[in-house]
Amino acid sequence: MRQKLLILIASIMMVAAVRQSTRAQDAQPDAQPHLAFDVVAIHPSPPDATGGIIKPLPNGSGYTAQNMTAKIMMAAMYRIPERQIEGGPEWFGTERFNVEARADHGGYSIDELHTMFKNLLKDRLGLTIHVETREGPVYLLTVAKGGLKMKPEGSHAGLSIPVLPTGPGQWTGTKVPMDYLCFFLGQIAPNDMRPVIDQTGLKDVYDFELSYSPDLPPGAPPDNLPPEMRNRPVLRDALEDQLGLVLKPAKGPVPYYVIDHVEKPSAN
Repeated sequence: MRQKLLILIASIMMVAAVRQSTRAQDAQPDAQPHLAFDVVAIHPSPPDATGGIIKPLPNGSGYTAQNMTAKIMMAAMYRIPERQIEGGPEWFGTERFNVEARADHGGYSIDELHTMFKNLLKDRLGLTIHVETREGPVYLLTVAKGGLKMKPEGSHAGLSIPVLPTGPGQWTGTKVPMDYLCFFLGQIAPNDMRPVIDQTGLKDVYDFELSYSPDLPPGAPPDNLPPEMRNRPVLRDALEDQLGLVLKPAKGPVPYYVIDHVEKPSAN
């Protein structure tokens, strides 16, 4: 669970009531050809490899992925959960790879690095996709009546992973953009793992501390939780009390990224 949250990934099926499909050559409108890494090395992960990480290199000079599936890489670059990626061969979601991608110079922003990695997937794996938008269960994220409690930290995200765990049910956010926060909340929201749609109107990046207790099944005693978690609020209450945000269940558009074509990368 921790690994997937660090790279902003989770897996679950979603029931769709109404389907509305839009078709494009791929879903990479920001993947300009001139934004590409200068050197890319891809190798299968060792069979005994454990754990894994995907993160930008210091100074915006590239990206590294260790023991990651292509599906996880795609999900991280598009900031969507694996459950919203459909199609593709079995290896796409099971076989793991190490990737080192570097630019000749640094200074690229996180969005530019993501665009370069999308181009890597397109060029080295032949990945082409289209997006289908279907109506389904979502959460709407709004600012609470009491006002926002996160600390604004400018308008530009950093290169570090924005939200990191500091203990069971505890997270620290640093320069977190709202699209990332919505993605993160979609992974930890209780039970149904709905996508979170931003309706806050917030444009900055934010720092915060979040501490909560998981929702327990009916009849489950709190004694089953670690002692430090028993007196904490559940996630929805913690979001309002600590971050000044509200999650509202609703129906809304859910984008699914459908794989049209992909090829297993050759090692180099």
